[in-house]
This record gives sequence, structure tokens and C-alpha cells, in this order.
Amino acid sequence: MNSVFNKLRNLDAYPKINEDFYSRTFAGGIVTVVSAAVMLFLFLSELRLYLYTVTESKLLVDTSRGETLHINFDVTFPAVRCSMLSLDTRDISGEQHFDIRHNITKKRIDASGNVVEVKKEGLGAPKIERPLQKHGGRLGHDEEYCGSCFGAEESDDHCCNSCEEVRDAYKKRGWGMTNADLIDQCKREGYVQKVKDEEGEGCNIHGSLELSKVAGNFHFATGKSFLHSAIFLADLLALQDSHFNISHTVNKLSFGNHYPGLVNPLDGVKWVQGPTPGIYQYFIKVVPTIYTDIRGRVTNSNQYSVTEHFTSSEQGAIPGVFFIYDISPIKVTFKEEHISFLHFLTNICAIIGGIFTIAGIVDASIYYGQRTIKRKREIGKYR
Repeated sequence: MNSVFNKLRNLDAYPKINEDFYSRTFAGGIVTVVSAAVMLFLFLSELRLYLYTVTESKLLVDTSRGETLHINFDVTFPAVRCSMLSLDTRDISGEQHFDIRHNITKKRIDASGNVVEVKKEGLGAPKIERPLQKHGGRLGHDEEYCGSCFGAEESDDHCCNSCEEVRDAYKKRGWGMTNADLIDQCKREGYVQKVKDEEGEGCNIHGSLELSKVAGNFHFATGKSFLHSAIFLADLLALQDSHFNISHTVNKLSFGNHYPGLVNPLDGVKWVQGPTPGIYQYFIKVVPTIYTDIRGRVTNSNQYSVTEHFTSSEQGAIPGVFFIYDISPIKVTFKEEHISFLHFLTNICAIIGGIFTIAGIVDASIYYGQRTIKRKREIGKYR
């Protein structure tokens, strides 16, 4: 057993030196203090990195199917009244929606940007309580009512009991209803007067859209739009301005939920129209993104990049602001993680061992340098 212990003792890589042979110096004390301070600083830096999370990113092919695209927007038009502003969508599959009202809020704003009125029901006024007789006038209380569609009836039994139903009938025919002030339903609902009351005002429109996750566009048209020969046209009222100023500010535009570090490049972007009216287009590349936090909670969202283009009405463009988006086939995943404890220990050992070794080299250099100089002085070389 003693021979085994002796063999192990001979393997000792850290031989001990008798304290009688220690020589402590002032320079060695300074080197020790400085190296200890550096060790402490690097240790705290490494501990900070260990306690905080790091985000790892990966690129994957997006193989998801049947998902929807959630769009949040908040746009202000300082020179377009709310009655003349509508929101439409269309995607590459042919699905289209006109004059969207669900989850949309409009705020009338004055020239100073102050809110005049909040409208959560979209354009127009509530339906009249008593429908109109087909040939004008009102029928008795106990009789049936049927409002005229003013030539746009689909059949003899087709009734239009509100201004909105007349407009819908005109859309199906591909007609533009340019004389709303001559439609009895619109006059009774006060639609024309409401448009007149908004003269000189602007509009803030905000809300959200839930669309199919395919390429498409949503746009703010200056006037209710409808589809005619596969081309979007603007159904402008007789009360329209001589030209539309589509100057606007994109207060917010995001595709999906927010996650830490997300930057939406169009937030706060402002564009002012020049002397020529036209159409302003944002071409957006949407990149699906999945963010997983340190607790394992998953957030499905999207990032996007954007380019812009303006086309004047002299080239046949209809006034409006278009957001044309395309979906990237590449998906980005972000995952919050801690540095592993073993990696942390390895770095700490490297810090302590490295600084201890360097400090020893520096101390030895100073010590032997001083001894050499002292020895030469003693033999009188520097006298």
C-alpha cells in the first residue's frame, strides 16, 4: 500500500514549496491585485451572459398549409373623409372582399388632427325603420314594404330597403352610383348630408384583417369600390372632390402578434402627395416567423420588408393606397436559450487559469528583471 501511495505522490503535478523559500515582492503584490480585479470583471461578465438568455435563429422551409394571415393596421388620411374611404381585399386565389367593416373602426379627424367622431359601423347610416314603397311613398302600417332598387332589381320581388342595399344592387350590375342624392333611401337615411358634414375632414382607420395565407393585397380606396370586368373601379359620389389627396401616415402595420425584438419597417412612415394625384403602392415581402421564449411559449408571427412606388393618375391609376404582399417560402424560427452550465464552468476555468498564468509570467519577468539590474549595479556596470 505504501508503494502505491509513493507512486501517486510522484505523479503530483503541483509540487509544494517550503514557505522558507518564498520571496514576496511589492511588484508581485501589484500584479496580484490587478489580476484579481481582471478575474472578477471577467467572471461577472460571464455570469451576466449565463443568467441572460440568448436567441438562436434558424431558417426552415415553410411547409404549413391552411393557415390564415392576421394583419393589424392603423392608417391616417388627413385629407380623405371617412365617408369616401373604404377597405377592400383580394388575394391570388380570387377571394375578394369589398368595403370591409368587421373589426374596423373609423375616426373622423379635423384639420388639427383632433378626433371628431368614432364610427364603428363603417360607412353610411343605420337602415330606415320604415322601408319605401317600390314606386315611391310609404304604405300602410299593416302592409308589406318593398323599396325600389332604381333599375338594378334582379327580379320583380327584389327589394332595396336601405341606401346600402341600393349600392349593393348597383355593384352586382357593375354600375357606379354617382347620384346618391337622388336615391330616396339615401336621402332619408341622411347619407348625403353626412358626406357634406365631413367636408374638410380627414380619417383615421384602424383594425385587423384575417385573410388566407396566400399572396394578395388590401387597399384603401377613395370611394366604395366594386368589381367590373375583373378591374377595380371607384364608385365615387357626386359629392367627390376634384381630386383626392391620398397623403397618409402608417401609424402601425404588422402581420401577426408582437414578439421581443420585432421591428415593423412601416410603423410611423409618412407620405405626402405632390401636385399630381394617383396611387401609392407598398410591395411587402412577408416572412413567417416563430418565436419561442425561455418558458417554452410559442408566438406565431411574421416579419416583413417593403418597397414603395407611386403611380400618377395621368397613367390611368385610381386614387388609393395599396399594400401588396407576398408570402416567403422560408420560415424563420427564434428560440430563447440559456448558455449551458458546463459551458459556463469551462469559461470560468479558462478565465482563472489564463489570467493566473499570464500574471505569473508578468510577475516573473519583473522579478528577474529587477534582480538582473540589481546584480549589474552591484558590479558597478552602471556607475
